[in-house]
Amino acid sequence: MDIQTGFFYLFSAVLLFAAFRVVTARNPVHAVLYLMLAFSQASGLWFLLQAEFLAITLVLVYLGAVMVLFLFVVMMLDINMDLLREGFWKHFPLAATLGALIALEMAAVLMGGFRLTEAPKAVLAVGQVAAPVSNAKALGILLYTDYIMPIQIGAVILLVAMIAAIALTLRERKDSKAINPSLQVRVRAADRLSIIKVGVTQAGVAPEPPAEDAVTTEKKS
Repeated sequence: MDIQTGFFYLFSAVLLFAAFRVVTARNPVHAVLYLMLAFSQASGLWFLLQAEFLAITLVLVYLGAVMVLFLFVVMMLDINMDLLREGFWKHFPLAATLGALIALEMAAVLMGGFRLTEAPKAVLAVGQVAAPVSNAKALGILLYTDYIMPIQIGAVILLVAMIAAIALTLRERKDSKAINPSLQVRVRAADRLSIIKVGVTQAGVAPEPPAEDAVTTEKKS
């Protein structure tokens, strides 16, 4: 067994273990971490298949953005696991049936689609030598030559979506407590504090209490 085959079995074993723990982990945060481990091992398998672009995309997009977002969202949510486990055994027969059906379909596709064949050889004219071009470079040349128009249209659509998301987020609301930073920078002490000169006041003389005889006469009358 060569080194490439050994790495294949290593990545596959860790990938299967991580995928199993994603389903069986009791803590949602641990499940997300195992899913990130599964994606990293799948990226290693793509590298062994000489699909560098797919491997790098899997690491940058899923591990670098999507899974980190999932991790923070799961950590911020207050998930009650007892309520989620209440209907587990009730729906287990249907879930097991669907899982077995999907597994059989994937096995049928994989067994029929991936056969041990020789690598495709480029047909060259007499005297020509194939240039060593990586998978990512060849895909990039193809995207920005033959498919330049779809790439530009997709970029414009994503730009419009990003601008719309920013506009919806930064719209003015009546209950918003946002502060304009430019106004804070231009603030002066005289605008916040004003000193008012007040005239001198004198203490008044307290009134004398009424006499006891006068109070008794008023009560009798």
